[in-house]
Amino acid sequence: MSKIIRRDVLAGGLVLAAVATKTQAQEKIAMYGLIGQMLAAPGKRDELLAILGESTGGMPGCLSYVIAKDPANADALWITEVWTDKDAHAASLKLPAVQAAIAKARPIIAGFPQHFETEPVIGQGLKI
Repeated sequence: MSKIIRRDVLAGGLVLAAVATKTQAQEKIAMYGLIGQMLAAPGKRDELLAILGESTGGMPGCLSYVIAKDPANADALWITEVWTDKDAHAASLKLPAVQAAIAKARPIIAGFPQHFETEPVIGQGLKI
């Protein structure tokens, strides 16, 4: 009888371990994404692009950072970002290189007409 109870206890322990693992996977913090349009002062898009491009490396938690020209608007850029989580994005804004780029770019930024937060779930190059 003790063998049956021991076997039942072991089986129950395995079930609990499986449930705990599944629960941890479900509790994984969601990735954080941003898609935004940035407007440069008239004729300054390429200058703004160069400034933004200088600060895209070495950002912990950044999985993807793409700056694209808007073919329909000669002064607009689209920035698409994917971060491990929202906290990583917030921390990036405090990095010295990012702070310097913001200060340098501010005089030629004309606005941010569109801004969307997203929750990336799958994509080429993303670690899920």
